[in-house]
Amino acid sequence: MEFTGYPRLCPCGTGSNFGVCCGRLISGAAQARTAEELMRSRYSAYAIGALEHVWRTWHPKTRPDDVSPAPGVEFIGLTIHDIVAGGPDDDLGVVEFTARMRTPEGLDEMRERSRFSRRAGRWMYVDGSLPDVPASDAPQTLSFPAPQT
Repeated sequence: MEFTGYPRLCPCGTGSNFGVCCGRLISGAAQARTAEELMRSRYSAYAIGALEHVWRTWHPKTRPDDVSPAPGVEFIGLTIHDIVAGGPDDDLGVVEFTARMRTPEGLDEMRERSRFSRRAGRWMYVDGSLPDVPASDAPQTLSFPAPQT
């Protein structure tokens, strides 16, 4: 993937150059080392319209046929609230975040607690839910059953 025309700064909010941050994951030049890296790259993929990355990194047991956002949505910001496990040596991880967007109706945001699992050595998005427990009260160990490979 050529990065001409893509943003200089990565949409995920790290302050890093897109090509060395999420761009290398979206292009397939590198794999995410952590669940957080994958989540940030998926957000950036939505922000620039690289939906093939979103589809490719969604676990096949939970992936919908269409991963397109609603028409007219522009992703304008990302905040990470909580990370549980999901490191280079883990097989499961959780990342809670808020994605801010501009829609035809105005500004909006979505807060999600996303679950990730490693499949064949690669991090995959499994599913997400609206958090019902403040992040500081959430359990710090993971025991969710990951979809079978």
